[in-house]
Amino acid sequence: MGSFDIVSMSLRNLLRRKTRTVLAVVGVIIGICAIIVMLSIGFGLQEGFRASVESWGNLHLVDVYQGGGYAPSGAAQQGEAKQTKLDDKAISAIEKLPGVSAATPRETAWLSFVADGYVASGVNVIGIRPEVLEKFNYKVQDGRLLRQSDKEGVLFGNQVPGMFYNPRKTWGSSYSGEPVVDVMNAKLGASADWNYGQPQGAVPDSEDRPEYGEYALRGVGVMENPDDYDTAYNVYMHIDTVKRINEDTARAEKRSYDKSAGYQQAMVYVDEIEDVRGVSDAIREMGLQTSSLTDALDMMEGQARMIQAVLGGISAVSLLVATLGIANTMIMSIYERTREIGVMKVLGANLPDIRSLFLVEAAMIGFAGGIAGIVLSYALSFLMNTALLAAISGALGGMSVEHISLIPLWLPPAALCFSTFIGVAAGYSPARRAMRLSALESLRNE
Repeated sequence: MGSFDIVSMSLRNLLRRKTRTVLAVVGVIIGICAIIVMLSIGFGLQEGFRASVESWGNLHLVDVYQGGGYAPSGAAQQGEAKQTKLDDKAISAIEKLPGVSAATPRETAWLSFVADGYVASGVNVIGIRPEVLEKFNYKVQDGRLLRQSDKEGVLFGNQVPGMFYNPRKTWGSSYSGEPVVDVMNAKLGASADWNYGQPQGAVPDSEDRPEYGEYALRGVGVMENPDDYDTAYNVYMHIDTVKRINEDTARAEKRSYDKSAGYQQAMVYVDEIEDVRGVSDAIREMGLQTSSLTDALDMMEGQARMIQAVLGGISAVSLLVATLGIANTMIMSIYERTREIGVMKVLGANLPDIRSLFLVEAAMIGFAGGIAGIVLSYALSFLMNTALLAAISGALGGMSVEHISLIPLWLPPAALCFSTFIGVAAGYSPARRAMRLSALESLRNE
């Protein structure tokens, strides 16, 4: 028999017992649909986790600190973990690591700013090397980025202009979150004194109060990305200026400031997110400590994969039942067609053709169930991403979720191949049984 004959005969045989065939197909539909939907929920969780973490900051950035590192072999129990000072030499070595686009030391300070009578208290100021801002992919919505010559320049995060308030009024009545000061053109002043800019008499005088310095500054730009917590609420300045302010602050507060201790922190920009983990490991091997949002993302995605595995395992049970249903259908078909099989053998049908006939029937059941299961999966996915997402949006704890169910393009073809394979696997043993039936015994029993 030719291939066309086998396919046409298989189709006619399945249609002869429509009810039994439909029930076997329905079992495959339920199993394939369950697997696709359960896996799609896991993929939706992963996408939601990634979107949430990306809103916290830049996944390309790695923060580097002094301390930590890997212990040499046999030294972990003795407390001899390698330690490296975070200085210019260490920064230079980090810049040479594969995948690293730029690195800069980072000096931080908490300052209060005054602009045209308005005050922004306790703003996080980050001092970095201005030349790396463009390499770090920072962009501005107004003005420009810092330059090497901007010793008094200030680059504002998108939300900082909205942090200014009128100190002559209560905080609640004056703070709206909207910019009330043109930081690009206003006369700026800053100080480490958190009472800086308050009206005279609002802060009681004290002999022990440190005499903080005041610094005249000018705004050069306002950054983009209002939803990026890594930049939106920070102010960026030249690292030399921030170091000088920290030295003055330490002197005013009568505490030591060790210039030789190295930098407080460094930031590293990695070109590809996939390389962040490898760069972090390499930096820790140098004797430094690292952290990045990729660490949080890895943990969240691990939880999503665990949930996905549990859901997939549960849905696989239904597919196992469907496999047993296909096998039962094929075995019953052999019992009902014993005479037909005997006649085919007497007429000279090849044994492989008889086996192929039953395998094709089983494959058709798996294929038809796979097609219908995929269609049903897309329908359920659509319902979850519309009606169900709207219903549970308030219970997601602020997590950025656009899809509860996300079906990647490769999943439906893979599911279809799998359902067809399941059909063939379930029909293999019955097909071999049909092939081995004795023609005389088949005719006699019939």
